Amino acid sequence: MGRLVFLFACSLLLLVADSTASAAIVEHTFNVQNLTLTRLCNRQVITAVNDSFPGPRIRVREGDTLIVHVFNKSPYNLTIHWHGIFQILSSWADGPKMVTQCPIRPRNKYTYKFKIIKQEGTLWWHAHASALRATVYGALIILPRTGNSYPFPKPYREVPILLGEWWNANIVDIQNEALALGRGPNISDACTINGWPGDLFPCCINQMYKLKVERGKTYLLRIINAALDNQLFYKIANHNMTVVAVDACYTNRYVTDVVAIASGQTVDVLLTADQPIGSYYMAARAYASALGIQFDTTTTRGVIVYDGAPPSTTPLMPVLPAFNDTPTAHKFYSNLTSLVGGPHWGPVPVKVDHKMFVTIGLALQVCPSNTTCQGPFNGTKLSAAMNNQSFVSPTGLSMLQAFFFNVGGVYTTDFPTKPPVQFDYTNASINSNLPLLFAPKGTKTTKLKFNSTVEMVLQNTAIVGVENHPMHLHGFDFHVMAQGFGNYNPDTDASKFNLFDPQMRNTIAVPVGGWSVIRFVANNPGVWFMHCHFDAHLPIGLATAFVVENGPTPATTLPPPPADLPQC
Repeated sequence: MGRLVFLFACSLLLLVADSTASAAIVEHTFNVQNLTLTRLCNRQVITAVNDSFPGPRIRVREGDTLIVHVFNKSPYNLTIHWHGIFQILSSWADGPKMVTQCPIRPRNKYTYKFKIIKQEGTLWWHAHASALRATVYGALIILPRTGNSYPFPKPYREVPILLGEWWNANIVDIQNEALALGRGPNISDACTINGWPGDLFPCCINQMYKLKVERGKTYLLRIINAALDNQLFYKIANHNMTVVAVDACYTNRYVTDVVAIASGQTVDVLLTADQPIGSYYMAARAYASALGIQFDTTTTRGVIVYDGAPPSTTPLMPVLPAFNDTPTAHKFYSNLTSLVGGPHWGPVPVKVDHKMFVTIGLALQVCPSNTTCQGPFNGTKLSAAMNNQSFVSPTGLSMLQAFFFNVGGVYTTDFPTKPPVQFDYTNASINSNLPLLFAPKGTKTTKLKFNSTVEMVLQNTAIVGVENHPMHLHGFDFHVMAQGFGNYNPDTDASKFNLFDPQMRNTIAVPVGGWSVIRFVANNPGVWFMHCHFDAHLPIGLATAFVVENGPTPATTLPPPPADLPQC
């Protein structure tokens, strides 16, 4: 008997040791500073990490601890957000400026440290202050633990595809001018694939991303939409793609010839090089759902070249959807489902503790006296709101510091669970009702009990104009219960909820003139930001935050801030 107990104890120790051995500490240094690049026949100074654009690729495994030392050698205040990382008990490392930390000031540094817990797939990192994420971004790839495998055949090679934008101007100046004048920012001059605009632009014949492939091999493309203000369609000439994950959550396999991807989202697809040997363009351009709003109409493209293809081969070009092809975008967004029982899958929470109906969209604010404004109506500036509340970041202390140290006056916990006035949300005639167009400013949050389940109806409005809004929730993945067009009707639309295998995401593209319903479990104490991932809409107020209380044990209680946390 004693020998059996001894053998069992030894086996248990070996299991623990093996689990520990499979986790590592991965350490990086980010030097953030000016970099001069040539694009579109122009030399332009940008802010970049480690003299690279896009920034360095980070590869970790599930269970690893990631440490990133950030040295701010740029002229701007800065934070880094690890988009999609849960930050379980490490919300001090989440990164949104004035929500979880004060910014890293020029000539200062901060070390982000967090553990990757129950996540694998494609995420990314980016600046979360001002408009710096236009050039300060990179891929964050989470591989399965050593010994674990993907829930699909192992690809021959993995390839990050980062979709972005380029401006022939200083992006911070562009944003500051837009905010001062109360209008939208100037549109980008080009879209990019892995930092390159492609050969449709002047001076760019050699500024195009090229991917070499072997016929018969399968490649895992990790597609990231890092664009500030563009949702995108992405296609490869004559090739289908099989979606296997979105936002680092595995999906049932979905075969498509086009990917629709909102700002902030990621999509993993398997691409099999099964066409005749030759060259094939990959291309991306905007999905623009708002009427009468200027957008970047350019097309960026790279090229896939099969081994053995003659250098003189003219690549085939895919036929991209029209800019306003909402049916194609919605078909893609709404046909994805979760891989039930796959790695890190979680069932839909059935019992809902906190229900919210939240309108999202644009708004107006009064133009200050003696100021020139270029808002949608005379004497106005462009604004944005959720439930008619336009979010304003605090200035003297971060919200997370106020939460931890119980400091009042930084935020309130009275964000409304429904709009103050019910109206025909998606009817453009609402714009004749001026009082509804102006949203008061404030820092209102929702306080949640630890481990409570939240259900949110996100309802698009026609105030100023309808638009597909990509809404990102920090700290959690959520289940997408249902999506649709028009005004959400609980009597008829609740029956459409997918309670078995709804897709899981951290960023949802709320349909233009429509709605989405999401659910998540608030099992992570701290302050968690929710906002539109269009950079033009975040600084004008399309945001809110959740304050999740500590749990009942030390293992569910937020620890103190790190010693080097930046101060305001």
